[in-house]
Amino acid sequence: MSIASASSGLRTLSTACYVKRSGWSLISKSQRWSLENRQALATAATPGPEVPFRKQLKDEARQRRLTGDSTHETLRKTRKEKAKSWQLTVGIEVHAQLNTERKLFSRARTSIDAEPNTHVAYFDLAYPGSQPEFQKATLIPALRAAIALNCNIQRKSSFDRKHYFYPDQPAGYQITQYYEPFAKDGSIVLYDHDGIAPEDGKSVTIGIKQIQMEQDTAKTIQQAPSTILLDFNRVSHPLIEIITLPQIHSPQTAAACVKKIQALLETVNAVTTGMEMGGLRADINVSVRPLHKANESTTTYTYHGVGGLGQRTEIKNLSSFKAIEEAIVAERDRQIEVLESGGVVEGETRGWSLGSSETTRLRGKEGEVDYRYMPDPDLGPVIISQDLIDHISSTLPELPDQSIHNLTHELGLQLKDAKIIVASDNGEQLQYFDKTLSSLIRLVGEDGNEGATEEATQRYARLVANWIVHELPGIRSTKDESPGLTSFWSIDRVLHNLVRGKITAQTAKKLLMMRADGDRRDIDDIIKQDGLELRQLSRETYMDMAQSLIGANQRMVEKIKKGQAGKLKWFVGQMMKQGGRSVDPEQATKVLEELLEVRPSNK
Repeated sequence: MSIASASSGLRTLSTACYVKRSGWSLISKSQRWSLENRQALATAATPGPEVPFRKQLKDEARQRRLTGDSTHETLRKTRKEKAKSWQLTVGIEVHAQLNTERKLFSRARTSIDAEPNTHVAYFDLAYPGSQPEFQKATLIPALRAAIALNCNIQRKSSFDRKHYFYPDQPAGYQITQYYEPFAKDGSIVLYDHDGIAPEDGKSVTIGIKQIQMEQDTAKTIQQAPSTILLDFNRVSHPLIEIITLPQIHSPQTAAACVKKIQALLETVNAVTTGMEMGGLRADINVSVRPLHKANESTTTYTYHGVGGLGQRTEIKNLSSFKAIEEAIVAERDRQIEVLESGGVVEGETRGWSLGSSETTRLRGKEGEVDYRYMPDPDLGPVIISQDLIDHISSTLPELPDQSIHNLTHELGLQLKDAKIIVASDNGEQLQYFDKTLSSLIRLVGEDGNEGATEEATQRYARLVANWIVHELPGIRSTKDESPGLTSFWSIDRVLHNLVRGKITAQTAKKLLMMRADGDRRDIDDIIKQDGLELRQLSRETYMDMAQSLIGANQRMVEKIKKGQAGKLKWFVGQMMKQGGRSVDPEQATKVLEELLEVRPSNK
């Protein structure tokens, strides 16, 4: 093994560091090609762009599924049936990069997408004589996360050394909080709308044993067939590790738990990015036991105070919600097969490859003795004042569960729309919704019309939500460089004119499209200057147009009366062709539904 890195001071650190290993692989022997075959393929291929290693693994797995799909499906069903006789237990360790300007123990800047090895201090590389210097500001986002997860903040905490030897940790140990973490005894409530398994009912509460601060390791980039690049920008990036109790019994609920933890951390601005950008990773502890405890020898283990469990294994570094669910299913099935065949599940660390169908052994599971935990002699205790805890608690933003409750119960939004508004754009869409709704209510009030009654507020809230969730994204996506959700769109003024009946919904879409094309005129000026104002038609005019079309198209009428209510839209389209901008599609639909005796559609 060789490591190529900086050899003459920090000026040379931009050079990529790498490690070579013979026969390095992330998938099992039964699934992979031999190293020789890979090398032969590489030398025989036509020169071209190098295929990333992760894509290579995914392509190979896809090919395996295509060639043996029927066999795979039969095996999957058989394993799913076997699993009904066993109880799965899952505990989760979530590692999240804190949103801080500096690293945890050095003044080097944190970075996500900077050039490799350009933000590195002497301590990050474990240069002789370098000392850790705790950056107090890194504690703030950690506290926000812990309070959002209902933890008890410990007034005094300390740092410890966790010893292990690996190229991504040049000091030979990681600084963490093993003996005295800064937060303990938290919880997170998962609801059915969070995506938990049906068998978990309406809600399930998962306990959080502790949250600890620790330093991240170097980023490893694997290149086929046997090269690993190391980027030390990530060394000592502040992390929190969130450790749940082993109280999860479904792969689906485990994935929902990590997803909700990510949403909470993003809401309180505690993390840099989510799983999709590598800012959050999860290690999953998996064990199984017979539902009826027929074999007591398999249920003699206790983890974090929860007893009667089977021997657990740990799956490392899962970086997507789908990977979490699939890896748990694969490891559950593997453990069941081992136990049913008379074998013993070994405590070990296992890996999961994208597109794979089984986990693979990485190494034996280390314990306290192996890691040789010890208090870090170079770092003093962390003392947190009650005033700081109280200040952060009082200034936290509204959390997602409360936001969804307010949107659905107070403003009458549908749950699916409320979830989208709360979850999108790291809370920006929720802020945009609030501002737009407030502005629309103010504009309507200035007309001297309906006041801000509860019924009116809910009606306007549903209107704003419909346009933000369903209409505006389609308009924005038509432009390669469309702006974000800002006042630039003037959607409040567009909806105000729609509510007043001055424009149709079709014209409202046109106005927003004109905004996207760069038209900066005032919305009211555009309507007047371009002749977009709706010329109101009388009810009699709508009736005459509709009856004329119905009389001339009896075959279409017969289809509608036989249940093809969607054909009603054809008549609406014909009326709009005849009447142009003067025809309001909603009014046209109501008249047609009345004449054809069609039940009104749900909006």
